[in-house]
Amino acid sequence: MTYKSSEIKINVQLDNEHIPESMDWTAEDGGINHAPTKAALLSVWDSKDQETLKIDLWTKDMPVDEMKKFLHQNLLALADTMDKATGENSAAADIREFASVLGKKLELF
Repeated sequence: MTYKSSEIKINVQLDNEHIPESMDWTAEDGGINHAPTKAALLSVWDSKDQETLKIDLWTKDMPVDEMKKFLHQNLLALADTMDKATGENSAAADIREFASVLGKKLELF
């Protein structure tokens, strides 16, 4: 059996203090080539240690209002993932409810 490999790249340009100045990402299978971005969250599961490893990056010029929207939308995406990956509809609904409360608190809508 032949398996296909796919690669997603995040390129981060750092300043002298190792703070992200700019970022872009590439996912050739998705037709994305060096698309600029101001923030990225990456989580991977370490099955051996049963823990999440993560990288949170954002550029110096990421506006706070956009970061609030970005984080809010990630909560909603997490609820979708909970639903699809585990079938835990009730837990997904709880995440969505929390996201709604947080969105109001952050004055996103």
